Amino acid sequence: MTQVDHTRMANAIRGLSMDAVEKAKSGHPGLPMGAADIATVLFTQFLKYDAAAPSWPDRDRFVLSAGHGSMLLYSLLHLTGNSEMTLDQIKQFRQVDSLTPGHPENFRTNGIETTTGPLGQGISTAVGMALAEKMLAAEFGKKIVDHHTYVLASDGDLMEGVSQEAIAMAGHWKLGKLIVLYDDNGISIDGPTSIADSVDQVKRFKSAGWAAEKIDGQDQAAITDAITRAKKSNKPTLIACRTTIGFGAPHKAGTSKAHGEALGADELKAAKENLGISLEPFSVPDDVLKAWRAAGSRGAAARQEWEARLGELGSRKRAEFERRLRHERPASLAKAVRAYKKELLEKPMTAATRKSSEAVIEVIAGAMPMEFLAGSADLTGSNNNKAKSATAFSAKTPKGRFIHYGIREHGMCAAMNGIFLHGGFAPNGATFLVFTDYARPAMRLAALMGAGVVYVMTHDSIGLGEDGPTHQPVEHLAALRAIPNMRVFRPCDAIEVAECWELALNRIDGPTVLALTRQNLPQLRTTAPNDSPCAAGAYELVAAQGEAKATLFASGSEVEIAVAAQKQLAERGIASRVVSVPSLELLLAQPEAKRAEIIGNAPVKVAIEAAVRWGWDAVIGQDGEFVGMHSFGESGPAKDLFKHFGITAEAAVNAVLKRVS
Repeated sequence: MTQVDHTRMANAIRGLSMDAVEKAKSGHPGLPMGAADIATVLFTQFLKYDAAAPSWPDRDRFVLSAGHGSMLLYSLLHLTGNSEMTLDQIKQFRQVDSLTPGHPENFRTNGIETTTGPLGQGISTAVGMALAEKMLAAEFGKKIVDHHTYVLASDGDLMEGVSQEAIAMAGHWKLGKLIVLYDDNGISIDGPTSIADSVDQVKRFKSAGWAAEKIDGQDQAAITDAITRAKKSNKPTLIACRTTIGFGAPHKAGTSKAHGEALGADELKAAKENLGISLEPFSVPDDVLKAWRAAGSRGAAARQEWEARLGELGSRKRAEFERRLRHERPASLAKAVRAYKKELLEKPMTAATRKSSEAVIEVIAGAMPMEFLAGSADLTGSNNNKAKSATAFSAKTPKGRFIHYGIREHGMCAAMNGIFLHGGFAPNGATFLVFTDYARPAMRLAALMGAGVVYVMTHDSIGLGEDGPTHQPVEHLAALRAIPNMRVFRPCDAIEVAECWELALNRIDGPTVLALTRQNLPQLRTTAPNDSPCAAGAYELVAAQGEAKATLFASGSEVEIAVAAQKQLAERGIASRVVSVPSLELLLAQPEAKRAEIIGNAPVKVAIEAAVRWGWDAVIGQDGEFVGMHSFGESGPAKDLFKHFGITAEAAVNAVLKRVS
């Protein structure tokens, strides 16, 4: 690398960051100014990357968990030579359609590993990345998979509860290639962190099985030595770097005034003079830029050597590795699911859909045994998502393909985001549907990023019975359906379960929830076409005998109720049709003509779902009839609860009768 003083290189980050925030009159200059020395050491001496190939599979990952300090990352991308991160983009910080939004978004900007901003998510996602690296290396060897995951985290990241879940998992799994650089500046928005927190983070991380130490985060040699030690550890490492927020600003450094607002023209000028930075906005000295560009190309040789090693793999193994990094499913999956659906037609299955799911998982695991990566938040025996052939992952068994996450729903879902973003695996994680409340921030980010993870959420309604209202999800289907790009499937029988699983695994541009029952359900489907009716979100399960006076729409366990109601209506001479709606939002996303065909033109429309009504008016209209929940649940046997809350075939029949003239 061209010999340029470390301080001048760090000041290039500070200068660009201050200028961009000042121009936008919005942003967080303090972190980039304080953490510039950490980033300079990491990117010039340790990080294995090539700015010309930011998606190179064996690159080190860098996660800016403290996403509010986004200008640190944007400055680094520009300085190291990322072709998309031009100076014009730096100048467009926080503007509409720029590549420099307020917080880093991986789906918008090349070179950003994961979307961050909601504190705690970055470090937790990084745990999944490090986990995927460990597992993939055990399978394909260290000549092909051998990289580190670095995180720059803030006080806020470590205060958020999800960070405890994440660090506990990382320590337990001995993720030695995970290195967290903690920007320990002691300042939050309200002022010194001491007004709200007195945790000794080094002791905290050590208690979770990490190596941890404190250093001066503005001392180049101390940072270098600490990262060198961390790379030799077989444990994940925390390096608490004591820094000064807003370093260099004469009046605002070390205060919350440097955290979340522009410095202002006078303070900016004084800071630049104090640091020896040119007063000209967005200027970087030629020799400094040349040195940064040299750092950006430093990994080119390592990348080329890796590409040569990949080329030396057998053609079959190389093709498998590349296919999995593309998240492309094997042809054997579709073939296996088709065969399984035919078996179900020959031998119908009456079972809870969580048990039907367990049977499908055996089929899936046979078709994609190494990439299908399941796990549960301590409910394995209830969620039924562990294949018989799967062994448990542990620090000593990195080829295990089932993860015991412990009672850590939020950490599980955040880690799955990291696993998917890393590539090589199709992750799914399980808990009860009601506990999506604990995981929602990570699930929302999965939808925002377009991460193709699968959530196996069992005990999906009052049908779980005696555990009562704390465990009975009534508003959760609506809440999940409200998240843009989240797909929710609630299959009604074993064939629908198989189709929904296949659709979920083939979806790599967003997450999917499989909401599954505890109680047994009959197999209602009598056909299993290759084109999967569930793909449209809804379909006519049972046609009307004659001109339909009513359409009964239902999902999951309530489809059985709709079928029974149709028979009772027929006995009264009223023709009706039953439409199974495994995915309400997928139905509503269909082209208008397709949607109208499925919904039909019967004058009476009734929706039946053991949940709140929200969302169904788009199908049945505001004047449509709804048979479902209007309150929280209650403790009692499932059959009694459905009668108690009036979710019965008789109730559906009465809803039709009062509307039919």
